[in-house]
Amino acid sequence: MPVDEVDVVVVGAGAAGIAAGRRIAAAGLTLQVLEARARLGGRGFTRVDPLAGPLDLGCGWLHSADRNPWVEVIEQEGGEVVRGPTPWTRPMMEAGFPAADQAAYRADAAALRERLALWAARRDGADLPVSDFLDPASRWNGLMGATSTYVSGAEPERVSADDLNAYRDTGENWRVAGGYGAAIAAHGAGLPVAFGAPATRIDHSGRLVRVETPAGAVSARAVIVCVPSALIAAGAIAFAPDLPDKRDAAAGLPLGLADKLYFRLDRPDGFEPESRVFGRTDRAATAAYHFRPLGRPVVEAYFGGACAAELERGGEAAFVDFAFAELTRLFGAGVTKRLKPLPMHLWASDPFARGSYSYAVPGRAGDRARLAAPVDERLFFAGEACSERDFSTAHGAYRTGDAAAAAVVDRLKVA
Repeated sequence: MPVDEVDVVVVGAGAAGIAAGRRIAAAGLTLQVLEARARLGGRGFTRVDPLAGPLDLGCGWLHSADRNPWVEVIEQEGGEVVRGPTPWTRPMMEAGFPAADQAAYRADAAALRERLALWAARRDGADLPVSDFLDPASRWNGLMGATSTYVSGAEPERVSADDLNAYRDTGENWRVAGGYGAAIAAHGAGLPVAFGAPATRIDHSGRLVRVETPAGAVSARAVIVCVPSALIAAGAIAFAPDLPDKRDAAAGLPLGLADKLYFRLDRPDGFEPESRVFGRTDRAATAAYHFRPLGRPVVEAYFGGACAAELERGGEAAFVDFAFAELTRLFGAGVTKRLKPLPMHLWASDPFARGSYSYAVPGRAGDRARLAAPVDERLFFAGEACSERDFSTAHGAYRTGDAAAAAVVDRLKVA
């Protein structure tokens, strides 16, 4: 540990921790960021392939891009934001999914959103799972379940309708040419970060808050905890005095799972850029395949929820076999000869993430505010799970980290 005492310790160097660290540093306070990994970015992670270019294995879309603070940050720091229509708003390939069926699916999905919105407007009862709003007569409930695993990381029966309705989405979704994860990490360059230093215990019983790690300990006047909700729920960080209310709030906000597998695509001209297809349309356990994103010679396969969790048990080979079986069914056996799988990152197996992004279980949407609430004005919490409107996103993490740091600056300057 490079220092023994600072004004502020930030635990975690993902999007929230970097945003918090930047504001603390700008205020002229002394700072130490603690990061368990050997890199910046947290669940934002870009890996560069020599032929395919930057590939986002974590967050990859600037959601609600017209009000997303990362857009300004990235462009100010020389990055390229790619504006344009979102691929999933356009018709998909018709392989296994004829145009008439696509129209029927979109109509049923729109009807589901309308039922959720109407229920929210006249709310007169307890929270419900999103699955309660599915039309039992719809033939597309399996596919809507799959889409739920991509959006929330979990199937509709596990997701709170209150929470889903609270999410703010402008419909604008852009990308970062050099990788979203790389841009998040670049924003953290220059911050004082101790790598390989996961916080294991936070003692807030004394005059200063003491944060212990395997690399040593550091004390501070205030601490901002920016780790995934799954770690808090599991007690990966011990608090003294204990904070059972924080563990309980985090338990109501588990991390869903979304894993990506990229294939390098040989002879890509046979597929249109930005074209998409579902592996199956009759069940939730299926992947979505995005061909030639940004015109690059790759296929991005997206797996979510219980399907991704089951495949993680078999490692990367299980994802490849699953994708090859679905793509062979759609395009014939020859397609697999054109695909070379690239290394993945398995988020549920990552000990410092234990999932991808948070959703609230039914009845627990209010836990986002509980998790975010500071303790004794010295212990603050941030991260996408703490955002009531922008959860599951890197910009939700950014905003909560920046807001927590602003509160810390105000408090320390008054003190």
